Amino acid sequence: MENGTLYIVSTPIGNLEDITLRAIRILKEVDLVASEDTRHSAVLLKHHGIDARQISYYDQVEAKRSDEILGMLREGKNVALITDAGTPLLSDPGYRLVAKAIGAQITVVPVPGASALLSAMVASGLASDRFCFEGFLPKKKGRQTRLKQLATEPRTIVIYESPYRVLKTLRDLQSFLGDREVTVARELTKLYEEFRRGPISEMIGYYSVNKPKGEFVLVLEGLRQK
Repeated sequence: MENGTLYIVSTPIGNLEDITLRAIRILKEVDLVASEDTRHSAVLLKHHGIDARQISYYDQVEAKRSDEILGMLREGKNVALITDAGTPLLSDPGYRLVAKAIGAQITVVPVPGASALLSAMVASGLASDRFCFEGFLPKKKGRQTRLKQLATEPRTIVIYESPYRVLKTLRDLQSFLGDREVTVARELTKLYEEFRRGPISEMIGYYSVNKPKGEFVLVLEGLRQK
């Protein structure tokens, strides 16, 4: 029996139209869709007329579920891995499954599409030829160490943040990196999509008065070379 194929499928980050024709076809054809949140993914699947069997695959069950899905792949079943929004593995679960699949010589196929990282980067107005992606900064342990490292990073820096911590992160970035230029992208591709550009201090002032809402991507200029 031949092994199945593991597809890493990108899904919309907000606007449900931001999905490729190929992704829709793959999601219709596979035997199983491994979803970060099956209830969330059900909305997307229903919107595009996809009647797929789902299994939950999130951080807390990743170790166990990766073995279960690997067994299905070895039985010849095709599986699509999706996250709540965007491209799997980018600050989302999936690494263990992909690594195990590759180790078992199972074919892994990326199906590219939406990404908050790239959407924010290309519309930021900051240098996009070289950049580093930090995902979410550590909440406590290792946070200061990471910030000190970023202070000497010459490339453009991209950081994800929640509305509950974005103000603290902006303040920490100003403390460790100085008052650099930053683009704050909020609610990308959604109804209230917003880009704010300026010095970190200006963003701190704005969000000190206006309550942060939605998911954030911070695009920060790198250390300027003298």
